Amino acid sequence: MDEDEIVGWIRFDEVEIDLDGHRLRVNDTEIPLEPKAFAVLALLASHPGHVFTRDRILDAVWGHAHVTPSVLNRIVTLLRQALQEDTQHPRWLHTVHGIGYRLDLPEDALRSAPGTPTHAVVAPSVPAAADRAPAGPSAAQTPSVGSVGVHSASGGGGRPLLAALLASALALLLVGAAVVWWYHGDTVESAQPRPGAADSPRLGAPVSVAVLPFVNTSGDASQQFFADGLSDNLIDTLSKFDGIKVIGRISSFRFRDSPEDSKAIGAKLGASYLISGNVHHVGDAVRIGLELSSTVDGHAVWAEHYDRPYKDLFALQDEITHAVAVVLQAKLQVPGATPLQTDRPPGGSVEAYSAYLQGWKYWHDENFAEAARYLSRAVEIDPRYAMAWAHLSGAWSTVARFSNEPPEQAAEHRRIARVAADKALQLAPQLGPAHAARAFLAFYELDFLHAVSDCRRAVELAPNDSMVLNGCSFNLTGAGKLTEAIALRDRLRSIEPLYAVNNFEYANLLRMTGQLERAEQYLRAAETVSSSFPLDHLKLALLRGDASAAQAIAAQAPANDRTLFETLAAQIGPDRTVADRWLADLLADKAWLARRDSGRGYDSPFIVARIQALRGNLEQTLIWLERSLDRNPSRVLFLLDDPFLLRFRDEPRFIAFCSKLGLPSPSESEALSIDQIRAQLGSKNGS
Repeated sequence: MDEDEIVGWIRFDEVEIDLDGHRLRVNDTEIPLEPKAFAVLALLASHPGHVFTRDRILDAVWGHAHVTPSVLNRIVTLLRQALQEDTQHPRWLHTVHGIGYRLDLPEDALRSAPGTPTHAVVAPSVPAAADRAPAGPSAAQTPSVGSVGVHSASGGGGRPLLAALLASALALLLVGAAVVWWYHGDTVESAQPRPGAADSPRLGAPVSVAVLPFVNTSGDASQQFFADGLSDNLIDTLSKFDGIKVIGRISSFRFRDSPEDSKAIGAKLGASYLISGNVHHVGDAVRIGLELSSTVDGHAVWAEHYDRPYKDLFALQDEITHAVAVVLQAKLQVPGATPLQTDRPPGGSVEAYSAYLQGWKYWHDENFAEAARYLSRAVEIDPRYAMAWAHLSGAWSTVARFSNEPPEQAAEHRRIARVAADKALQLAPQLGPAHAARAFLAFYELDFLHAVSDCRRAVELAPNDSMVLNGCSFNLTGAGKLTEAIALRDRLRSIEPLYAVNNFEYANLLRMTGQLERAEQYLRAAETVSSSFPLDHLKLALLRGDASAAQAIAAQAPANDRTLFETLAAQIGPDRTVADRWLADLLADKAWLARRDSGRGYDSPFIVARIQALRGNLEQTLIWLERSLDRNPSRVLFLLDDPFLLRFRDEPRFIAFCSKLGLPSPSESEALSIDQIRAQLGSKNGS
């Protein structure tokens, strides 16, 4: 046939190729193909028996720009898998060694004449109107984001290769239009999500994807924040697609420069696909190379290179996100279900975005004062930058909460945080992180009512934001709302499987509610990716009243904690005299009494208050609580989740102490006291 002739469809054996509709069906099942793969298939199928050199295919389909021959190897492998070819004895798609490829068709193959309508090929069933997404731009105007269709500009005739390329360009423009509609809140109708082959899940289950930290190839280490920021953006935007489960940053970034292969990484993350990439940012140019690979066999499923001016960064991010989503056959979430969260400045300033990314880098490094400096720069450049205002608020309130600032300086930082949170909400009333920022500030100021209500709203608006889930779980825990706090930790575990802090806090919540066996299980899980938590294992033994286990743990304690561990273990032992002597020795250790940190962890007076509660001494418990709060007022935030202290929940003096501090009544906390937990355990054991 003439090399320029085009046909609408081809049918042979169990295969149907709809060239105009950009669909491949094998055994009456539509097989999704990425656009480049279908373009290669269309080129070969339109000229059966013709040998195309590798260079000619690369030039026709990719324009030979930034593409290596290995990309074509991968595409041919995909096509053979799609056609269910025996790679040793292919029936149709043949390699002509040293030259290229050809597609042979059987003699009885059916082909449409030029101009034949594409509906001659049996199309896949279309869901009923009630099953579709709410109406947005019409199907005639909008390509399915889940499909990879290339629609011919005419029914046939003319120059087919040129027409195919023009049609491909049109499809890309339409996908770009879908991006615009997405960011303006309109609905984009799309095909049903396709489960990833590597998952082998039940029908409709989401594809699990992890975005590894992009490699900075700029030759300038200071540009790592930019590469990390692009990884973050892809994680965030992909999470807005139905049919994709995106692993969070904390877990994925554990594999920076990892020597492990994709299969091992995928197994640890619970991901079927990995996205890796490199970023080269020098001056006014950005070059990004990406690869999507299967964790089953490590083979690349899709790869692409992009060269763009730096000023076009946001358009490039959209292009990359949608290219990945198309390959994974994902669809946009229905706008309105959860409002769009975006980390971009509304004015489109790349300079403001760069400052934001630098601030976010320091945020993840837990250098919140430096994060605040860059975030302040971002809102200075673009005062309408709501996301930057929200994180600026969180940075300053965290500095005020966790650092050892003088009270006046901490109060000033809380004031700045309040202004920033209010500004973020004024600019974007439905921005989840802005509600979370206000919730964190309210929590630190003991305004539990607003802390809880703002957190509930933040989670509603940003259900997959790890920062929101983590921070709000802390808030709800401090307010005694443990059922909700556990639910948030559970959701965060599905996003961040390797986040040790989350497993640790999840174990704490289970311990507070008397689920000691499960608490121990998740404490062990936390220890697989972080240092051990011996004090928390000791707490479990104390709650069980297991003196032997407590003494065994104490005997293995680090040298600088040995006295503390032995003191705690002795309090549930049979000899009260021994318990008294260990406590006296501990209190005589002035260096230990001066030991503290700025977070929830190690604070000596607070630990003594717990020991006194374990001994059942209310008077001494209150005295040591006062000493702890004088030195570290933030300890008050977590009085209502402590099983040792809550043994006094019905004591009028403890209730009055909590009321004086502005805390809710201890009776409102869902945490159990040590006595309730032991009674629960005794009931289970039949004693």
